[in-house]
Amino acid sequence: MEADGFVTGRRMSAETPGGDSGVTGAGAGAGIRWLGGRFWGVSDGIFGSLSPRVGGDADQPLQLQGTLEAADIPDPDYEGLPNGASTSTHMLAGAVAGIMEHCLMYPIDCVKTRMQSLQPEPAARYRNVMDALRRIVRTEGIWRPMRGLNVTATGAGPAHALYFACYEKLKKTLGDIIHPGANSHVANGAAGCVATLLHDAMMNPAEVVKQRMQMYNSPYRSVLDCMRSVWLKEGAAAFYRSYTTQLTMNVPFQALHFMTYEYLQETLNPHRQYNPTSHMVSGALAGAVAAAATTPLDVCKTLLNTQESLALHSLNVSGHISGLAHAFRTVYRLGGVPAYFKGVQARIIYQMPSTAIAWTVYEFFKYFITEHQRAAEKHSGE
Repeated sequence: MEADGFVTGRRMSAETPGGDSGVTGAGAGAGIRWLGGRFWGVSDGIFGSLSPRVGGDADQPLQLQGTLEAADIPDPDYEGLPNGASTSTHMLAGAVAGIMEHCLMYPIDCVKTRMQSLQPEPAARYRNVMDALRRIVRTEGIWRPMRGLNVTATGAGPAHALYFACYEKLKKTLGDIIHPGANSHVANGAAGCVATLLHDAMMNPAEVVKQRMQMYNSPYRSVLDCMRSVWLKEGAAAFYRSYTTQLTMNVPFQALHFMTYEYLQETLNPHRQYNPTSHMVSGALAGAVAAAATTPLDVCKTLLNTQESLALHSLNVSGHISGLAHAFRTVYRLGGVPAYFKGVQARIIYQMPSTAIAWTVYEFFKYFITEHQRAAEKHSGE
């Protein structure tokens, strides 16, 4: 395991200062401290109290600090620290994870939105995800799959910061009540559901704008033009028209997601050490299971967000579709039961790497920041 190798390397460097292993361990330890100094140097204004103090000249090789006595003390698992990671750690790690997840997977998200269209234009009917990407780039330009990315990134940062901070806090609190000293699937699922309420409250307006920008022949010139047009023509309520549907979809999605992730972590990473491979695999499989199960609700949410004009005209629907029940009836009238699973392939292809990226980045930053805090506290206590 990567974590085992990392910890072992640090201990060997302290125990055998004259050997090759010691040199290797010292270099790795110095690299981590140098990276920590660079990283936190940028954000000292916000997290000044966490900044490391690295002694020595910048052009001198750094030496691994510590004594044999310190090396004999085993490092605790980062998720098992006495005080745990701080709320600010969860928020920062969550914000970075959310932004990276949405930005890296945005072109697939654009394809997913289009493939969930119930009455697509002839030019926007795609065989699969890769066919859609090729045709969008060839006929509409290379940057077309990225339209609306800026509003998504803006919303994803604070939304995921609240999301992960709330999840971690409630998971621990409820876990201590339901099953003290052990992992509780009920606590994980409940924490994920409550965290979703905060996340969706912040992300729903961004989702509305994003999906309207992603549609084929979108009439909006920019994100601001879309926001202004929706506000003037449909009112402020349009930004939350799909909120209840979003919650109806995301609450079971996140419950399944978190419960599956935590279960897989128990299986693949029982000691709960930092292990990128286990985080990536667990995140991907958890995302796939949750995505497949909640696709019908995602189709309804997309219809509520986009108010797809061609579909509404084909049914002679006047006004706007509002509410989950109305959306469900409309989807069924347009395509029967198969319509509820339009774009399921694109949704799974989007969610698997998306949740894998989110968990891998989140766990890395949580581990890195916690290690940095512990190193700073250890240094200040010397």
